[in-house]
Amino acid sequence: MSIKISALQYVREIKSGNLSAEDFISKTMDRIQKIDDTLHAFLSLNEKAVDQAREIDKKIKSGEKIGQCFGMPISIKDNICIKDTKTTCASKMLENFVAPYDATVITKLKQQDAIFVGKVNLDEFAMGLSTEFSAYGPSKNPWNTDYVPGGSSGGSAVSVSAFECVASLGSDTGGSVRNPASFCSTVGYKPTYGLISRYGLISYANSIEQIGPLTRTVEDAAFMLNLISGHDSNDNTTVDNKNEDYLKDIDSGIEGKKIGIIKEMIGEGIDPIVLSATRDAISKLEGLGAICEEISLDMVKYSVAAYYTITATEAGSNLARYDNLRYGYDFSVEGYEFNSYIEKARKKLGPEVTRRMILGGFVPSAGHAGKYFLKALKIKSKLTRQINEAFEKFDLLISPTVPILPFRIGEKINDPVALFLVDINTVTANLTGKPAISIPYSISNGLPIGMQLIANSMNDKLLLQAAYALEKTVKLPEVPI
Repeated sequence: MSIKISALQYVREIKSGNLSAEDFISKTMDRIQKIDDTLHAFLSLNEKAVDQAREIDKKIKSGEKIGQCFGMPISIKDNICIKDTKTTCASKMLENFVAPYDATVITKLKQQDAIFVGKVNLDEFAMGLSTEFSAYGPSKNPWNTDYVPGGSSGGSAVSVSAFECVASLGSDTGGSVRNPASFCSTVGYKPTYGLISRYGLISYANSIEQIGPLTRTVEDAAFMLNLISGHDSNDNTTVDNKNEDYLKDIDSGIEGKKIGIIKEMIGEGIDPIVLSATRDAISKLEGLGAICEEISLDMVKYSVAAYYTITATEAGSNLARYDNLRYGYDFSVEGYEFNSYIEKARKKLGPEVTRRMILGGFVPSAGHAGKYFLKALKIKSKLTRQINEAFEKFDLLISPTVPILPFRIGEKINDPVALFLVDINTVTANLTGKPAISIPYSISNGLPIGMQLIANSMNDKLLLQAAYALEKTVKLPEVPI
């Protein structure tokens, strides 16, 4: 049996007796060992994975109650805590940090008998959109290893795309699930804010970040959402979704649905190839019975500036704990002199984290808060009002996930502004708390292009139905690696 199957295919094969968890996990671990030296998706591996799979098989044979995952291999972004496992955030500051507890999403997946095959790479503290800012080296795009896989959840996208697992969990603060999903040709889901608990996710920007699944298919994303969504007493921002079944009626179609084409997301700066793919996707949606019309959200052009101002401010606060006293300490410094510790801390944090910490200290400071931070909050408020008004007219909104094709490793690393602008189409969903999904749509010159759909808050089920309908119009080649 091939390991190149979806999560739901895995479940069906296990249930039918055509597949054993031990065999599948063994082959998955063998594949990781074979190709990950090239791709560098993983930062650490679960050495007990095969033994855990063997126990799953025993439970199945004995007729014991078994969770819905049946031992399927899942990778976890290394900023989500798994008890007694290293959680580094791809930073030297946390290189020896072992999580003392499970994140809520991990607890839920363990209850469903998932097997975590390893922790995967990211931009340090999830700050970046190419996975080049990992302290342990960049991950590489499995479609062309000279190119970035996107970020910050690059390791998650690579591991799914390259068949090193059947699904992964990432985190999305400004597109960090959807961006690498687009660049690596996987499905990437950013839920309504509060739908998935953030307890156990090492914080970057609390007010807008979310954990989200990366999968092979839209159905798999719905399956994962069923398992990990819902209210959590450990996270007061979570919402009660009344145990919604996101898989039910996923094939309902989109006939009669109104879809807004966001004018500002297909304008200046978009690659002509991406624009052509977007127009083709719109045509296919119309062929499925949707009504597509252009809409203007003029606050989108300010969204990236507002996003980086707000997130840097929150990051500056969250990162204050990494002072080399509570984390990352080294008692080899003679005299225990405070400035020596601070100097060591600076060396443990990479350039992108340092850049955002400095920005996060500056923009909310006395004399500058009104000029920068408060203005960013006003833009966020106006953008939310605009998109809410749009959803009075439209059921969904569409844009390309990223306005450009994947770029070469090193091409933009020294140009922070150019990197920031890659987020132009994804940050709106985060700033407004809306659910959004990236669907693999086409391959151009060997590089993937993803389409983004956005829905109104708590309309995640409708969003998945629309994404499923669009996905069914596309047939893409298998990743070459």
